[in-house]
Order: sequence, then structure tokens, then C-alpha cells
Amino acid sequence: MTTPQHAPSHRASHATITMRGITKVFATDEMETHALRGIDLDIHHGDFVSICGPSGCGKSTLLSLLGLLDMPTQGSYQIEGHDVSALSLSEAAYIRNEKIGFIFQSFNLIDELTVFDNIALPLRYRRTSLSHVEIESRVHECLQKVDMTHRAGHRPHQLSGGQQQRIAIARALVGHPALLLVDEPTGNLDSKNGDAVMDMLCELNHQGATLCMVTHDPRYADMAKRKLHLLDGRILDTDGTPLTQTSLRQVVR
Repeated sequence: MTTPQHAPSHRASHATITMRGITKVFATDEMETHALRGIDLDIHHGDFVSICGPSGCGKSTLLSLLGLLDMPTQGSYQIEGHDVSALSLSEAAYIRNEKIGFIFQSFNLIDELTVFDNIALPLRYRRTSLSHVEIESRVHECLQKVDMTHRAGHRPHQLSGGQQQRIAIARALVGHPALLLVDEPTGNLDSKNGDAVMDMLCELNHQGATLCMVTHDPRYADMAKRKLHLLDGRILDTDGTPLTQTSLRQVVR
């Protein structure tokens, strides 16, 4: 595994992702669980942010909110200046498909489809239809980025775990998303394949992709440009105390 050489950060005046006062409460008739407590977060174009913390600290909940798989109980969330805090299910699905790419621990490839069709699938569900030529061009571009053009006609069960994760990365990239959300990308891989996947993610970031990654592995967390620690639903400062508004601005800019 190589040490990433990041390109200089040229951040726009507005963040790609802006969260302010985000809380998430899961309520039943008997109790309330406060998963997130007043999260403030900026992610700028070209950032690579890792999110760390113990099980139950709120990492998965935060990633779900970032990916519009769930909505916050309170707070505001903007993607490229557009408020997405309280969208309908159909509106959230549209923005998710247009603006966000997902890379999961379990790959989530469809066994009945070829590698090519797995990667093309997000494009086929877009409101604005793309021509067959454009879809084919985008898929082959992404296959080249992950060095898997020779596997376009194969099916997922014919690939190794590392190769399946490469295809999952290509599928996440094909829509040209504003943000890549990465959930434990090496969790189902051995160390060699895990290192290769992380090198690929760092290279994508070097090329300009914006990433936010949840990981339990401190080595991989340290490869990001910024590392955030969550505990009990709050972002912590380096000394283990919850970030204040002042210290948060120093971290996220």
C-alpha cells in the first residue's frame, strides 16, 4: 500500500455538503434513542473525510443521512447549496441517483447481471434518459479507472472479492456523483485486496473525487485528508471533547 500523494486542495466558496444542527432520534412507544446530537459538518469538493468511532457511536446513521437513505429529526442538510433536509421519498431517490455514489462493504452487485450491466444500472434509472452510446461510453470509462475492462462480460460470482469491490467502485462513479459515500470498503477483503482498494480510492480523490468514508481500520482512516471521531452521536475534537462551533470551523475549513 502506497502513501497517497494528494493534489493541492482548491475549495470552492460553498461546500459540497453542509450539515447544521443535525439530530436523529429513533423513537418507540417506550423509549427514545438519540443517535446523532447536533452534528455540524462541511465537506468541500475534493475532500477525503474518514469517520471513525466505536460501534453504536452514530457512524452508520450519519452515513445514511448523508446518502438520503434516511432524514434527520432536526437540522438542515444541503448538497451543493440545495436543501435536502425534508424531501419526499421520490425526491430523495432522484437526488441520490443524481448526486451520490455508494460503495458498500458487501458490494451489493446483482448476480444475474453482467459486470457491464451492474455498472450501467444507475444510469438506466435516471429521469433524463441517456443514449445507449453514452451509457456504454461511461461504463467503459469507469471500467478503465478500476482496471476491469477485461471483465465486462463476466458475472459477479466469477470474480474475486477484490474484483467485485472494484466493480462496485465503478458503479458508484458512473453517475459522476458530487459525493462518494464509502461504508467499510475493506471489511470483506483480505489485507492485500484491502490495501489495493484503498490505494484506488486515494487515487480517485487525487483525481478530484469527493469521498466520505466510514472505517474501523485506523490505518485506512489515516489515509484520508481529514479524520473525524464520533462518540455518542457527537463529533469529537482531538482531545476527546465535543467540538464547539469555534473549534469545528477550524477543523472543517
